[in-house]
Amino acid sequence: MTETRPETIALVHGLWMTPRSWEHWVTHYEAQGHTVLTPGYPGFDIEVEALRENPQVIADLTVPETVDHLASVVEGVGTPPIIIGHSFGGTLTQLLLARGLGSAGVVIDSAPTEGVRVNPVSQARSLFPALKNPANRHKAVGFTPEEFHYAFTNTLSEEESRKVWDRYAIAAPGHWVWEYGLFANFKPGHQDTWVDYSADRAPLLFIAGSEDHIMPPSVNRSNAKHYGKSPAVTEYHEFEGRDHWTCAAPGWEAVADHALTWAREHSRTASTGAVGS
Repeated sequence: MTETRPETIALVHGLWMTPRSWEHWVTHYEAQGHTVLTPGYPGFDIEVEALRENPQVIADLTVPETVDHLASVVEGVGTPPIIIGHSFGGTLTQLLLARGLGSAGVVIDSAPTEGVRVNPVSQARSLFPALKNPANRHKAVGFTPEEFHYAFTNTLSEEESRKVWDRYAIAAPGHWVWEYGLFANFKPGHQDTWVDYSADRAPLLFIAGSEDHIMPPSVNRSNAKHYGKSPAVTEYHEFEGRDHWTCAAPGWEAVADHALTWAREHSRTASTGAVGS
């Protein structure tokens, strides 16, 4: 059977971001001959400025409808693509792989799937702006520039962080933070971010940053270890000195290259037998 190297890469953004957050990676990967898709969550596919003017258009979005939408995009690619997700996009990437989609997955500073019970202090502080008021469950909630600096860009200067906030930051559905950051592990039965950790799926790499406040390495290590009984490849890599903004902070190319190199080395293509095919 002839191996076919996947040519399409799907980049899944995180909360408080839009597909714009991948703009450097798109150029970087396209220059290497890849087709790059950056599907937005339903409602997130308008520009940052428009979402800031009317954040409520995304306030009631659900995870299942988001996964369904992303799955339709991935399923529309002839050869199963490499899927790379950042932050909550990492959770969504894990959910897509659990459906048998993708030739390989890379999750960067991933938010956890259900069952990961590690909650470092820096994570609680980062999420406090959304969790401090129960009324936020019904709103789209954003970070102030100062809160964003602590949660996302803590290795940058205040001035550098403000430039990032100005260009990329939006509000996000507050109920996602409450449901999947607080309640999911305490409700009976499986919730929206549950995956079968023992099942087979495409290979999966976790990338963490040693200085990430909102999704610290301990969260990513714990998430990766949950897959210990899966026959599929699961690996973990940690970048020293990197915060949550690692996909666009100075030196982001090293993260992009490591993610793609690993995925290409481990990918299951259609001709070699994609999971679920």
